[in-house]
Amino acid sequence: MIVFDVVNGKLVPKSGDPEEIREFLEKQKETSGWRGVRNWWRDHSLLSRLDRYIIGKFLGTYFFSIALIISVAVVFDFNENIDKFLSKNAPMKAIFLDYYVNFVPYFSNLFSQLFVFVSVIFFTTKLADNSEIIAMMSTGVSFRRLMRPYMISAAFIGLLTFVLSCYIIPEGNVKRVDFENRYKRREVITFTSNVQLEVDTGVIAYIGRYEDTQKTGYEFTLDKFENKKLVKHLQAMTIQYDSVAPEPYHWILTNYQTRDLQGMREVLTNGYRLDTVIQMEPQDFLINKGQQETLTSPKLRDYITRQKQRGFANIKEFEVEYWKRGASAFAAFILTIIGASLSARKRKNGMGVTLGIGLALSFAYILFQTVSSTFAIQANFPPILAVWIPNIIYSFIALYCYIKAPR
Repeated sequence: MIVFDVVNGKLVPKSGDPEEIREFLEKQKETSGWRGVRNWWRDHSLLSRLDRYIIGKFLGTYFFSIALIISVAVVFDFNENIDKFLSKNAPMKAIFLDYYVNFVPYFSNLFSQLFVFVSVIFFTTKLADNSEIIAMMSTGVSFRRLMRPYMISAAFIGLLTFVLSCYIIPEGNVKRVDFENRYKRREVITFTSNVQLEVDTGVIAYIGRYEDTQKTGYEFTLDKFENKKLVKHLQAMTIQYDSVAPEPYHWILTNYQTRDLQGMREVLTNGYRLDTVIQMEPQDFLINKGQQETLTSPKLRDYITRQKQRGFANIKEFEVEYWKRGASAFAAFILTIIGASLSARKRKNGMGVTLGIGLALSFAYILFQTVSSTFAIQANFPPILAVWIPNIIYSFIALYCYIKAPR
């Protein structure tokens, strides 16, 4: 029997059998502090030890493969572009902070499907070669139950990929794309011509030529229609965007003339300078390469809607980018099922054949996704269908592999 004292609100053994006191102190350690939290989580967690083991293997291999492959990619990219950096006097700070700091998460997320596939095949094949999967199934664990931690890991990776591609990476891509346009690409488009867009309901703007270096357009006209009849016409020799104005959409017109059509009458007004607000910005009609990658998904959706209302036709790349973010995240589930189903069977020739098949399927998926996206951009194919076709086809492949997996 143990006799206790209360000290600072806690029970402290005062006297009794030494063995009982030792057991009491050991049990107290197990239920207090960080060890107590860990033990409580272990006893009450929805994940079994098997789940935690496979999830740890999956995510550990996934992040290790990303770190390994991206490290090699950074070295090759720097070695390939060092001449461009030197010839264009790119600052060292901009190279590492503006370019490579944003290069790593962008390409990691871009090839996330490949990393998922390789990771699943690599560690699952090792489990099969070590007869661990056989041991799991011999205890009554079905293949369906075995897929549970795989799907949890795929859900984590898919959610991470979706959040990064929709909200975080686009913010960093602003600096990366600007750096590439300034120091890597030989030619950057700084002008456009024959721009026509609807800036408001029944209001059509036209610019003969626009120079982005000076934010200036030439041969500008603005027509307002009511009931399909022209009621006002404005033309100006030049129109310049005021980038320092406190409010957006501020433009300065020079050498302008307005015509107000009032029935059979026409009122002419001439002037040298006119400060006005027109619902358009330079990025609305001067689209730089990679601009769609710099917009978060809400901004991208608003941009697509606005450009469609204005009658712009060259927004396929923006639509493809918008739908691809969700499709890429969902691909984590499909590729995980294929990879686990292919690798769960123990083979005499080791992981070589399985890894080769997995790499071939993953590269075919990326190639298929690229080709279908090109069809959407160049052949007027519906962007949402073009982006999701690889997932649809590979879903049937995943179903077939799952059915043929060992039971």
